[in-house]
Amino acid sequence: MEVITDPFYQSVLDFYEKAAAHADLPRGILDQIKACNSVYRMKFPVKVGDEVKVIEAYRVQHSHHRLPTKGGIRYSNHVNQEEVMALATLMSLKCAIVHVPFGGAKGGVKINPWEFTEYELEKITRRYTTELVKRNMIGPSIDVPAPDYGTGAREMAWIYDTYRAFNEKEIDAAGCVTGKPVNQGGIRGRTEATGRGVFYGIREACSYEEDMKKLGLTTGIEGKTIVVQGLGNVGSYSAMICQDEGKAIIVGVSEVEGAIYNAKGIDIHSLLEHRRITGSILDFPGSESFPKEKRNVVLEFDCDILIPAALENQITGENAPRIKAKIIAEAANGPTTSEAEQILLKAGKLIIPDVYLNAGGVTVSYFEWLKNLSHIRFGRMDKRFNQNTYEGLVGLVERTTGAKLNETEKSFLTRGGDEIDLVRSGLEETMINAYNEIREVMKNKKAVVDLRTAAFVNAIEKIGSDYVAMGIFP
Repeated sequence: MEVITDPFYQSVLDFYEKAAAHADLPRGILDQIKACNSVYRMKFPVKVGDEVKVIEAYRVQHSHHRLPTKGGIRYSNHVNQEEVMALATLMSLKCAIVHVPFGGAKGGVKINPWEFTEYELEKITRRYTTELVKRNMIGPSIDVPAPDYGTGAREMAWIYDTYRAFNEKEIDAAGCVTGKPVNQGGIRGRTEATGRGVFYGIREACSYEEDMKKLGLTTGIEGKTIVVQGLGNVGSYSAMICQDEGKAIIVGVSEVEGAIYNAKGIDIHSLLEHRRITGSILDFPGSESFPKEKRNVVLEFDCDILIPAALENQITGENAPRIKAKIIAEAANGPTTSEAEQILLKAGKLIIPDVYLNAGGVTVSYFEWLKNLSHIRFGRMDKRFNQNTYEGLVGLVERTTGAKLNETEKSFLTRGGDEIDLVRSGLEETMINAYNEIREVMKNKKAVVDLRTAAFVNAIEKIGSDYVAMGIFP
């Protein structure tokens, strides 16, 4: 019997088994969907300063029901095999939930990226990529990495360049990795994608009067108080977009150096500028500060919506009873343990699960991959045509009615969609439709009483339908 030592992976398996009981599939297929198909553990030497360090790294391909497999690469001292397996498992389910035709994968390099120079990080990244190339575990039709914790567009550019050096005649080489800089085949809107997807997911969840009434809340996100744990890429964009477009009020924020709280609201742009200048969110004007050793108290701040956007296993059986938020919006992967979830659900909380809510990143990565394979920027073919059509319609209305629009109104009504407009539109459509699918599963299967189980059931049955199509079972 397999012994699981990582609590994050154990929670993912617990969530899976809870949902599997409601999926209309044979046990053998359920076991196949749960299993990680390929686990590659590697160690390679890299010269750092005057010494040679042996770097431990992983790439896990969870499911090959669809190809390529897809998943980010994280750089963290906490990386281990089971953590990467858990993340890869979530990726398979996540892709199915948002109708992205990939199998799930994940990668990890066991380093603290902030302890290395840029040159050293480049050497590590290129060597890691070389290992993947040698094992045929990267390519636009095989396995497509992306950024995750500790990595970004810079690392993806190094991966792309390394892959291209080994495959110089491959016309679709840019599709070997997503999250690249725009000038290296990336797509506008990818950096903000996960955070923007979090906003769309929360907004959709808050649109149902029936669901909000159970929580004692009104519909809509405007005016609701939000606490954000983690101010990295996902947390910062989630907070900014919820504040700027959703008109929500950010009252609490935490980062590695500590936490702050202000019941009257924190302007997230001013906070980010404060941190840029001082190197810390602490002592932000008008807010109460909590030191590093007490930073997790942010999870217990009084608010309507809590957005854990840091790492896994943050909400546990120990602190779950003290969570005051009525909605827990999981922007991070695995922030809530299975034990904590039971406590939160019993207390009547609404948990918007990570397996759905942070799928904005892979959704826009899918758009980038499509762009790389088609070799054309979205909007290039039809932006001007649409703009000219809209200008003609506005002109016709003005001539027919005698009404005259000012230049601002004309500009708004006649503009054609550019790449970022189309990306945001596609992401919004994806997140709205996926949420409603999950909610319908929860309503139709009476024994399914929470969104996470409904999301898992939805994904499991979609992946299972692929096995049916393959003729694996009748």
